Amino acid sequence: MAALTGWATGRAADEGAEGRAAATRRPRRRRDDRRVAPLFIAPVLIGFAVFYVYPTVRGVWFSLTDYSLLNSPSYVGTENYSHLLHDDQFWNALKVTGYYVVINIVSQTVIALGLAALMHRLTRSAVLRATLLLPWLVPNVTVGLLWAWLLDANLGFANHLLHSLGFGGVSFYSPTWAMPSVALVNTWAYTGYTALLLYAGMLQIPQDLYESALIDGAGEIRMFRRVTLPLLRPILALVLVVSLIGSFQIFDTVAVVYRGSPIPATRVIYFYIYQQAFSFFHMGYASAVAMVLVVILGLLTFVQLRLLRASHSDLG
Repeated sequence: MAALTGWATGRAADEGAEGRAAATRRPRRRRDDRRVAPLFIAPVLIGFAVFYVYPTVRGVWFSLTDYSLLNSPSYVGTENYSHLLHDDQFWNALKVTGYYVVINIVSQTVIALGLAALMHRLTRSAVLRATLLLPWLVPNVTVGLLWAWLLDANLGFANHLLHSLGFGGVSFYSPTWAMPSVALVNTWAYTGYTALLLYAGMLQIPQDLYESALIDGAGEIRMFRRVTLPLLRPILALVLVVSLIGSFQIFDTVAVVYRGSPIPATRVIYFYIYQQAFSFFHMGYASAVAMVLVVILGLLTFVQLRLLRASHSDLG
């Protein structure tokens, strides 16, 4: 009986010791990182507020005023927007920009897709990728001056080459060829960068899918249409949105080639805003045009993302 009692007492002591040890091993509460997160986000938020939110708010305010840099802004309500609706030069600038955007995006995207597919299926040379990126690294002002010389009607190498091949010459200053020339010059400058973005997206596609398609007898063109393009849709949507916004911002090539006096066939919307603001000092009206451009770009971006279902991927 005494032995049984001693065993029970020892068991109870052991359980008590195990309980105390378990209590000492109880995990600590995890630190709540949400308290320090605002400290890391604050620099970005401050930069966003200073360089994006504040200028946007001031732009909206200036668009409702009569402001010429020489006097204080005076509130005029929606008068600038009413004038904009009846401004033939504004609508011509918008039409010219739209023409440029269509040529630039179509040519740039088609060529970039072809280059990206060739790199993905044939070679993955780092030297080739670096070479494609070189035109994108050249400043747009330099690109404009370079191609203005190449397409010069008298001394341009490109025009001499076209004439030797039996084609007519191309001139920056022809109303027919002016905007296509500017669009194709910028296509040359940005296609390599766009191709690398698409190539990076193609690298995310599992190689097993191509091997399965090859076993089923699919050729390269069919694999591109049935495998690559559908799975590349989110990246393609991103590229198209970035290209659209960048194309609407065309300014430097036009300003350099035409030396500040573009013919109506090349007066793009950004140059029109620049002229209204810094040539004619119509800051209020220029701000109104800029706000309309922001709305147009927002709507076009929303439509693109919805049509391309950019938030969904077939790889998921």
